[in-house]
Amino acid sequence: MGTSNGSVAAKPSMAKVMWATVLGNVLQWYDFIVYGQAAALILNRLFFPDFSPIAGTLAAFATYAVGFLARPIGGVVFGNLGDRKGRKPVLIITLVLMGLSTFCIGLLPTYAAAGWLAPVLLVLLRLVQGLGAGAEYAGAVVFSVEHAPGRRGYYGGLISAANFLALFLATGVFTLFSWLPPEDLASWGWRVPFLISIVIVGASLYIRLHISETPKFEEVRSTSSAARMPLLGVFRHYRKELLLAIGAGFFLEGGAYVFQVFVLSYVVTELHLPKSVALVGLLLAAVVGMLTMPFFGALSDRIGRRKVYLGGAAFSAVFAFPFFWLVDTGNSVLIALGMVIGLSFGAAAMFGTLPAFYSEMFSTRFRYSGVVLARELTGAFVGGPTPFIAAGLVALTDGASWPVALFMVVTAVIPFFAVLFSRETGHEELSSGQPVREIEKQRDEA
Repeated sequence: MGTSNGSVAAKPSMAKVMWATVLGNVLQWYDFIVYGQAAALILNRLFFPDFSPIAGTLAAFATYAVGFLARPIGGVVFGNLGDRKGRKPVLIITLVLMGLSTFCIGLLPTYAAAGWLAPVLLVLLRLVQGLGAGAEYAGAVVFSVEHAPGRRGYYGGLISAANFLALFLATGVFTLFSWLPPEDLASWGWRVPFLISIVIVGASLYIRLHISETPKFEEVRSTSSAARMPLLGVFRHYRKELLLAIGAGFFLEGGAYVFQVFVLSYVVTELHLPKSVALVGLLLAAVVGMLTMPFFGALSDRIGRRKVYLGGAAFSAVFAFPFFWLVDTGNSVLIALGMVIGLSFGAAAMFGTLPAFYSEMFSTRFRYSGVVLARELTGAFVGGPTPFIAAGLVALTDGASWPVALFMVVTAVIPFFAVLFSRETGHEELSSGQPVREIEKQRDEA
């Protein structure tokens, strides 16, 4: 298949491609991390003041889960559109949806000002935020990997590093504002992290409007071979790959959120430490993770996706209990060390490899939908409920951390076996047309 001349002439540099995708992903992760941290630290008192402290925290985490539940819906809608009409227009739509909803959360009245209308509006904006986020990560992954001339693992690792850049920004902002007097944090301080996201929206939107479609999708479009119903195509041709991909994401949507969200609440409510202790640990983990994610992605280019991913999953399972042993000491240095090791090495080995691993499982005609389904189904059923489940486990066991550690082990063992039964794709060319099994079937019939 040939690519149109116009597409070749307009092909952007990888630097421009990465800026376009990384900034949008920074916004996506920033949105969710800021909300998760706000839910752990302040939103229970502002939007659910009639609840007990534990019930209020659970209610705040429930609104956090709403965004995850909306993500598969947005992913299905926009993933289909991305496979039929192109990656670029969808990336623009998802960016606007996410950015405006996050900005508007910062403008919401609290329960004291608007009564039950306040949490209702909060839930509605979380739904919109989730709809946009549902296709943003998959779109950025597909867009960057399909543009990449080689080293798909490395460029995919840069996309994943956007998570930790967002984690750094969100945690840095909340660390600063956590030092405000409680009355200032409750009145205006909590709003600022949401409002400043509009800066990322503007920069990313400008770049995305001035970048061309991916060469791989242009190949499909030039031959009029885009799938009419790509979502059904994924279920028809890629059932095994989809199931394995869903399993591969369990820790990144489950155990990793214990590090990023739940521990913030656990350190304050169970260990009675200042919230800044966990925030600083998370900040350090984000800085280290920005370096290790591309490293693990590049390593997967050399030795294969499976080896790197299996190593990260095995390490995460083994480290779950030692992580909470470190946290339960109450020592701020050991808490930070545990967060850095768990997030920046165990989780990063998987997350840095995931974009290329997912993209290589599906051909161009079904890639956007396949990556969306793999990620968002896992996010809805694992990522969203994780902080809620972890908080509930601690409440049921009178503050014990071992049930949460066991939960982390389970979410790490599942991806280990999912990837163990997957094929190695690191040294294969990206498939543009029919699924590999369909081609082999036609060849056998001939």
